[in-house]
Amino acid sequence: MIRGSASISTYERSLMCVQELMFQSPSGESAGQARKAGGQDQQRKTMQPTVPPRSRGAKRRVWIAALISMVFLSVLAACIYPPTLLRVCPLFCGTGLPPLQMLPPPPPRILSDPELSTRVLVRDVVSMPVNLTVTPKIAFMFLTPGPLPLVGLWEEFFRVDWGKISMVDAERRLLTNALQDPDNQHFVLLSESCIPVRSFDFVYDYLIGRNVSFVDCFDDPGPHGRGRYTKPFSPEIQVEEWRKGSQWFTVKRQHALLIVADYVYYAKFKNICRPGAETHNCYADEHYVQTFLHMMDPSGISTWSVTHVDWSEGKWHPKKYKKEDVSIKLLKTIQAIDESVHVSSDLKKQQTRLPCAVDGERKPCFLFARKYTPETLNILLNLFPNITKT
Repeated sequence: MIRGSASISTYERSLMCVQELMFQSPSGESAGQARKAGGQDQQRKTMQPTVPPRSRGAKRRVWIAALISMVFLSVLAACIYPPTLLRVCPLFCGTGLPPLQMLPPPPPRILSDPELSTRVLVRDVVSMPVNLTVTPKIAFMFLTPGPLPLVGLWEEFFRVDWGKISMVDAERRLLTNALQDPDNQHFVLLSESCIPVRSFDFVYDYLIGRNVSFVDCFDDPGPHGRGRYTKPFSPEIQVEEWRKGSQWFTVKRQHALLIVADYVYYAKFKNICRPGAETHNCYADEHYVQTFLHMMDPSGISTWSVTHVDWSEGKWHPKKYKKEDVSIKLLKTIQAIDESVHVSSDLKKQQTRLPCAVDGERKPCFLFARKYTPETLNILLNLFPNITKT
């Protein structure tokens, strides 16, 4: 105790009581009585012999009692003055106090008017029931700088006669034109070097029979993934929402409508991913559709593309298949793949393998493949009937 204090706290009173109990004399006197008697003993100090020290066992009992008392007082103090994040001692303080009291979560970010309009549109379009027409069709959209070099193979696939903008703009224009036909329920984006590896009937059942879009989409922590994200994309797009993938998608009609109608997120990519800008390594065709659909309807897209590409050479561009590379063994191998693989672009080169499954049903991953040079046309025409029997 410090002399002159204005008041005595609960803790100090408890400690005094413990000290009173701890320092009782063997005859049952309290500590106060012992101190009074001690004054009288002091006068006779020179007349009495020295009192022998207490035994070692008595000292040990005093220390044990002191430790137990301190633990009890600490728990009592924690109940009376609890910390901010955690309330302890429900056992000692009663059951009326909650055992854990966390701070409330931060309030959600307030969306801007354009963002809010987009979210409302997304909610209504995604929740629309699948409206299959009498004859639902698949729109095959070829993104090519000129004539289709493998047109003969595609004619065999369809068995019918064929009747300066950015890549994303070209994709949106193709979708816009294909959406004019209400029978088109699924939309496939292909390049001039793509080939079919399945029959038309197989492709039709695969796409029309599933209410899902097939979009290559994954979170790449490396320089070609999150490394391409920059602060100007915030707050509409956060780095944890950023996705990367191949541009060769197939999307259901609801998602095609969203891509064509979107302005908010499309404008971010259009203004930021510009040649000559600091973000010149931002390739919109590898990030826009992937990030947008992942944000708007993550459960409505797959994580793989149905178009096979071979990146095993480790170059900036995928492997090109020439005449001598094409064989029935190659095409059968592509058909048999039922697992998608993503590799991070950092030094770890971490692989993520997932089964190609929709609604729990595992299926072959690929319906198409690229990149095949024009010289492969004749051999592909000879092999196509054999690889599309099943």
